[in-house]
Amino acid sequence: MAEADETYRTVAESASASFTVQGSEFIGHIAPAESVEAAEAFVEQVTESYDNATHNVPAYRVRAGDSTLSSGMTREYSSDNGEPAGSAGKPALNVLQGEDLENVVCVLTRYYGGTTLGTGGLARAYGRATKEAIAAAGTIEQRPHERARVTVEYDDSGTVRGVLESDGIEFEAVYEERVTFAIRVSTSDSTSLYNRLRSATSGRARIE
Repeated sequence: MAEADETYRTVAESASASFTVQGSEFIGHIAPAESVEAAEAFVEQVTESYDNATHNVPAYRVRAGDSTLSSGMTREYSSDNGEPAGSAGKPALNVLQGEDLENVVCVLTRYYGGTTLGTGGLARAYGRATKEAIAAAGTIEQRPHERARVTVEYDDSGTVRGVLESDGIEFEAVYEERVTFAIRVSTSDSTSLYNRLRSATSGRARIE
């Protein structure tokens, strides 16, 4: 199993691809997902958007570093969503595994066209839908990231913003009674960043 600071391969962006087999339309939807929650939210979103489809088949692989997983684990999930056992979700997951993709989620939508494809035909079609969605999205090497919240008083907000901007850290700031920065930082750089933020604010920054 890869260490937390090693790179991994995932899709570059959300994408979809479609084709027809013997009257049945297949649409492969794919997206990067940094957590189980994000993967399941994507599944729910696609399923709701295509709620008139005959099947919406999900599969995902989420790397260690997700808050719901122990270190060194990868969560893998797939479902046939009413298709014959082993004919849909497993072929999709097999493609994700074969492409060595992590932190990725796909949903394969099928509109039944009146012709039964059989277990083998379905497996080939769902595998193809996954592969074509991956091709449409492209792949990249990514470093594991984590998300955190940094909360400070207004007097320290400029200091925190300066540290984050100088390090090129992605963040969103919410100004309420106090200022909260929602940040996304490389796991391998997180400890160093948190220490700098605490030092710059004399320990006043609350990091969660």
